[in-house]
Amino acid sequence: MNSNESRLFQKNAMEAAIRIAVVATLVIWTYHIIKPFIMPVIWGVIIAIAVEPFIAICSEAAGGRRKLVSVLFGIIIVVALIIPVVKISTSSVKALQPVITNMEQLHISIPPPPASVQDWPVIGSLVSKTWSLASNNLVELLKQFEPQLKMAFGYFLGLIKGGVKAVLVFVISIAIASAILATADTAAQVSKRILRRFAGEKAHELGSLATATIRAVMLGVVGVAIIQSVLAAAGMLVVGVPLAGLWAVLVLVCAVIQLPAILVLGPVAAWVFMTGTNTTTSVIFLVWCLLVGTSDNFLKPLFMGRGVNIPMPVILLGALGGMMMSGIVGLFIGAVIVAITYTLFMAWIEEGEEPEAARN
Repeated sequence: MNSNESRLFQKNAMEAAIRIAVVATLVIWTYHIIKPFIMPVIWGVIIAIAVEPFIAICSEAAGGRRKLVSVLFGIIIVVALIIPVVKISTSSVKALQPVITNMEQLHISIPPPPASVQDWPVIGSLVSKTWSLASNNLVELLKQFEPQLKMAFGYFLGLIKGGVKAVLVFVISIAIASAILATADTAAQVSKRILRRFAGEKAHELGSLATATIRAVMLGVVGVAIIQSVLAAAGMLVVGVPLAGLWAVLVLVCAVIQLPAILVLGPVAAWVFMTGTNTTTSVIFLVWCLLVGTSDNFLKPLFMGRGVNIPMPVILLGALGGMMMSGIVGLFIGAVIVAITYTLFMAWIEEGEEPEAARN
């Protein structure tokens, strides 16, 4: 390589390095700018893909006014979300108000511990001492456990902030989904062009598989979880269970991470039996809890459809990992995204095995 070629190579290498650095800087800046909106956008796209067939049917019935139907869909979903949140918050505040009032006025009376508590193995002495202090001087006990109480209060406050953030993110996601649904043709063309750049000839096949998986997981996991949560909340509100909204949210979380809802509804039903005066009502509520807890056994096959079989550990890992990364919103997004990735990965593996089977 002569000197001219060497200088030309150095010049090209320098120009390439500068261009790469500029592009990398722009990408990093753009990422940090749009980072707060990544989750809402992903969630909005998932929601739009999941409900697109329903919007298409409604827009056809409305004479082709797709934009109007999409806007109405967004408004209805947001209102349907906000009203239960307000009611749940109101009922929770009402249930806690007597406790807060008694604590402010120091009217909380705790009976002394039974003598048998002292005889409990290992912890009997500590429990009896702490219980006696709470019965005689609750203020002093609270002072002793002030650091732990502050930590618990901070954790509880964090949960409230996470819930408010989840509602806000969901509202933004619905707005994004409505915008995508209103311009479905343009969004579909852009998606196909992007997929074609990455997947080439397999773009259409992968796009169809991803769409089918999103719809199946949204209906079979998130949809069923919401149905179970709403049914559980309705039953608890009818029988007057305090903090019904909190237990309904726990049912929703259990259903998303594929744990049986009866883990939450079982203790609630037992509480209704112990505190209720009407045995018939308690029995009916117990039967209702059993029906709600087992409803996923026939709802999931109905909603998931054929050809999409996602193992429970996959959804569990996605839900828990998403929750660790992005809070309550990540609980739902993580389950959906990991399920989609798993389905596409398994399709890729099966595609690689087909030529081998043909050769044999």
